Amino acid sequence: MTALNPEESEEPEGGAEFFGKEVMHARKHKEMSQQELADAAGFERTYVTRVEGGTRLASPRFADACDNVFGTPGSFARLRLRISERGHPGWFVPFVKLEREAATVSDYSNVFIMGMFQTPEYAQAIFRAAHPRKDAAQIKTLVDARMRRRDVLEGENPPLMWVILHEAVLRTVVGGPAVMAGQLEHLADAGTSPHVTLQVLPYDAGAPATNVAFVLLTQDDGPAVLYTETMERGHVTDSITEVANATAVYDRLRAAALSEERSLDLIRTIAKEHVR
Repeated sequence: MTALNPEESEEPEGGAEFFGKEVMHARKHKEMSQQELADAAGFERTYVTRVEGGTRLASPRFADACDNVFGTPGSFARLRLRISERGHPGWFVPFVKLEREAATVSDYSNVFIMGMFQTPEYAQAIFRAAHPRKDAAQIKTLVDARMRRRDVLEGENPPLMWVILHEAVLRTVVGGPAVMAGQLEHLADAGTSPHVTLQVLPYDAGAPATNVAFVLLTQDDGPAVLYTETMERGHVTDSITEVANATAVYDRLRAAALSEERSLDLIRTIAKEHVR
């Protein structure tokens, strides 16, 4: 088998499809069936089928297992990492890496739902509005990259997520009523995870502590960082002063927001309103 070289290979638009084909080629080279690969890797055969078919990007654990089974030290892991970052603008990749390694993530969103919790339809509507000159394939690449950020929540040690959303985020109709209903139902389902806390900052809470969306990330063995965006790019800083100020702002937002239970009730109520 020719050694995988993520730095030189040219994958098609669908990174998951490319990864799946590489797995299939390696498996056939080993003269293994999908069931045999599944047994050797410790996964279900249906999982292998979805990965090889390109309908799901393999998890980091599956990529590591493939390297063990096929004798390609680190090749599938590096390929998957490259694909997971594909589709993001260069300035955003450092944040994606930090997000992937975070122990806690504290997000305040006042325009759109945090990317990690977006449905494909909602994300597509956002990208079409922001990039009207991109074709369908380019939009799909952006959406796929955003969906891959969900991997953070599916790992063995997902971060503790605290997400505060302004009520305006829930009521802004992105992609149409049906898309919004599906998005809010997905959000409410995500909020039932023991790793996720959702709070809504309601209109009647008055002026929010800030008019800027931001994210605070903390690492088990590193300093906390602050991420903010302008119209053109994002900015990551580990300035002690800026992180401390943002933490204080987040505490005020959290105090003004509804409880987790009332927030989930409101999210589900607004989802039904979009349907009507």
